[in-house]
Amino acid sequence: MENHGVLREKLDIKLLLLFILRRLPGECRGETLSELVLDNGGVGYFEYAECLGELIDTENVKHTPKGYAITEKGNRNCEIVESSLPYTIRARLAAQIAPMAERMRRDAMITAAHSEEENGCRVELGLSDGLGSILELRMLCGSGEQAEKIEEHFRANAEDYYNRIMELLLE
Repeated sequence: MENHGVLREKLDIKLLLLFILRRLPGECRGETLSELVLDNGGVGYFEYAECLGELIDTENVKHTPKGYAITEKGNRNCEIVESSLPYTIRARLAAQIAPMAERMRRDAMITAAHSEEENGCRVELGLSDGLGSILELRMLCGSGEQAEKIEEHFRANAEDYYNRIMELLLE
């Protein structure tokens, strides 16, 4: 009996990789990419790794310190042939990728970093709306540990902090 949910050909596996990367707004961590491919294409790890390597070699995918991203060349190639992927796989992936892509877009709009200074730690926080910065906040805190905690809380709740700051300023 033929399994319609399993990709066997290298070209199909490469297309699956490009399909996934094309729908993400930025670099995708290797673990996330492998999980999406291995769960949705019935692909083995070694086939996945080989196809990903070939896509990098042919400059359809780039590998950065943050992960993997589709190139313009890969985007054009995928656009032409992505409809040849089985509909069930495309639909399942689209549903899985949508919340991940939204989270990646949100994370890209939030910045939080700190640097050690003579008097303590300088924390810099920022929030963008995709068009430009809507909040930039710099403060001095007592330690690197405190700075990391501030960064963590800000990343998790940036919109809430923005709203609370606006409320305080408008009272």
